[in-house]
Amino acid sequence: MADDLGVTGAGAPGVTEADAPDAAEATGVPGPRAAGEAESGLPGRPSPRAGGRSPGAGGHSARTPSAAESAESAESADHRSGRPGPEAEPDGAVVDLALLVAVERERDARGAGADAAVVLRAAEAGGVDPGALDAAEAAGRLRLDGGRIGIVDAYLAGTLYENAPRARRRAAHRLLADAHTGGPSALPVLFHRASAATAPAPDIGDALAAAASTRGDGPTPAERSAAWARSAELAADEGQRAVRLINAADQARLAGLPHRARELLAPAWCEGAPDAVRGAAQLVSGQLALQDGPVADAREALLLAAELLGPADPPRALAARLAALDAAWAMGDAAAYLDALDHTPEQPQPQQSKQPQQSDQPQRSEQPGQREQREQPEQPEPDARLAAYRAGMSAVMHGRLDSGRDLLREVVAGAAAEGVPDGPDVLLRAGAAALVAGDLAAADRANCRALAVARARGPYVLVAQALERLAYGELRVGRHARARAHAEDGLRTALGAGQDNLAAHHHAILALVASVEGSSEAVEEHATAAERVAAPHGLAQAATLSQWARARADLARGRLPEAAARLGPLVGAGPRQGHFAVRMLAVPCFVEAAARTGRAAEARSAVAEFAHWAGQGADPQAPAQLARCRALLSGPEDCEALFAAALARHDDADGDFERGRTQLLYGSWLRRQRRPVEARGRLRDALVSFERGGALGWATQARAELRASGDGGAAEPTGPLRLLTPQQLRIARCVAEGATNREVALRLSVSTRTVDHHLRNVFAALGVRSRVELSRWVDRAEKTDAHP
Repeated sequence: MADDLGVTGAGAPGVTEADAPDAAEATGVPGPRAAGEAESGLPGRPSPRAGGRSPGAGGHSARTPSAAESAESAESADHRSGRPGPEAEPDGAVVDLALLVAVERERDARGAGADAAVVLRAAEAGGVDPGALDAAEAAGRLRLDGGRIGIVDAYLAGTLYENAPRARRRAAHRLLADAHTGGPSALPVLFHRASAATAPAPDIGDALAAAASTRGDGPTPAERSAAWARSAELAADEGQRAVRLINAADQARLAGLPHRARELLAPAWCEGAPDAVRGAAQLVSGQLALQDGPVADAREALLLAAELLGPADPPRALAARLAALDAAWAMGDAAAYLDALDHTPEQPQPQQSKQPQQSDQPQRSEQPGQREQREQPEQPEPDARLAAYRAGMSAVMHGRLDSGRDLLREVVAGAAAEGVPDGPDVLLRAGAAALVAGDLAAADRANCRALAVARARGPYVLVAQALERLAYGELRVGRHARARAHAEDGLRTALGAGQDNLAAHHHAILALVASVEGSSEAVEEHATAAERVAAPHGLAQAATLSQWARARADLARGRLPEAAARLGPLVGAGPRQGHFAVRMLAVPCFVEAAARTGRAAEARSAVAEFAHWAGQGADPQAPAQLARCRALLSGPEDCEALFAAALARHDDADGDFERGRTQLLYGSWLRRQRRPVEARGRLRDALVSFERGGALGWATQARAELRASGDGGAAEPTGPLRLLTPQQLRIARCVAEGATNREVALRLSVSTRTVDHHLRNVFAALGVRSRVELSRWVDRAEKTDAHP
């Protein structure tokens, strides 16, 4: 390939490839980077040592370093930096083939390797040995998988492209342009031709921009971004260049490449630009901040974008308003949400023409999830559906859930209609409407569909959001294992796409799952990770969920005062309280903790508001939870009937976990009423419910209650602990965890005097003299039981 990769380009007669500057160097536009480098934040690599002579006179190109020489320089850099290198130097054909793969990857930073057929056609045209691919696989440089060729080491991919002389890169682009000719899309051909240009070529840039803006499902956002960026290098003027950079940044954002998007957006700002251009830049900037920045800043940028875009570009102004709604929701600012909701238009005015948009205008088509709708303009989201969403959410935010539910169900029904090709953003809006309306089954269907569409057709940036909505809905239903699976997938996806704010939400969901499954270490890990982002970015919902997870873990361990202290602020209304969409969901946990720690008045106040919310059908579990809360706050004459009513209501809703909690509390109450036989029946039911639902931490509490009720089959202790009665054993375990006598009394619903009495007997039975010594005894005995 040496001859093909070192010839003079056809773009400018008399100018050699080695002499001609890169378009990016001339314009200051950041060039595309390889996938491995684009988002990984790898440190800068040493430049290769010079390996050729200076260009000769007469316009002829001097000898340029071969690909093998460039790779040799990279290998020496590897050894100097301590990176392990291959045992043997690859031959020139292997490196030439790898360079073609690296050049092809420049046009799609998200692609899974390069099309093998295209690369091999280009290699054949360049005179590369046909056996180079086998040799490259044997050397561990390239991998052929499913018709795609990938570079095994992403570091090497960046090194090959960056260190290859410009002449060789341009020659590789020309070979690949020819190899793509006749394919299903013109975009790859135009991209490589534009990349091979050695002189101003506005015609090629215009053609590439037109191809990037063409409607169709073929090019991915990453491919469109690379095309827009390359066309910006060839733009005729600064205004056109700015517009193309904005479009490139928007596409990079949709591809899950936020760092690349910011690189592209930075040089796009120019003074004196029209409002539509400045508004488009603000829109992309706000959407990037919504992904991984302070959401209050994102909201302001998005509202400004809507204001600037309104007269000239109604569709994008609508997108800005809808994104501002998301920002206000994440902030937990109900007033800001209502303000954005009231100023959101129901539907932008229809465009006068269905012709492809001109490349000199900011591209409207690439808002998250809107590409699919725009490509079929005869079936846009109806005015009525968006109007129903606005009216329904407004009613809910004003406390009229019963009247808002019917409107929100219209949104859900419209999205579920057969033959309606909704994009993932519309489906996610329908899923959100269903969650607010309390229709968890419909929410699951809409969010599952949104995930499938986002994965199949894009944009990639909505995949993690769909997974977050799915996981949250499954938490509400009580399917904790499925919620964990989706949240773990969503966390990986969000981190890979630079969506730190969504990653914080996934961490919060995983903390809530762990609070059910009984891993206090996992609760701490995920709650801390969520709060680390939520605090500086103002993510009120993620912060509320993580605190709720910590409180529920305290409840599982019987730490009632700590749980009540955490939950008190979350269930209150107003500034610096819990998120407005979550606080009612946390009320049952607060009541359980507060009713047994001397905060009954606060618990009754919370229950009064919860009763109004539950009465509107806000959540399938709410009626049973309400009866349980009332049982905890009632006297002995009403308590049993209320617990029985709660269990009857659980029959109308799914969820082993909530049923198990009611059975556990009911059984504990029966035990304290000195009705051990009845108590053991309820407690065994609770244990089965917890084990079936994977709530292992709560199952431990149920076993402890069973032992206290005299059930000898509930994990009877061995060794010295066998000398203790069930109640003494419970007290000893609480003390071993560091609880004071007062805290033990609160956990076990007994008096402090009773704890003192039992603890003296524990000391005497075990022959210990201090709480520290008792803790060592219990810890040693528990480990022996766990590992006999």
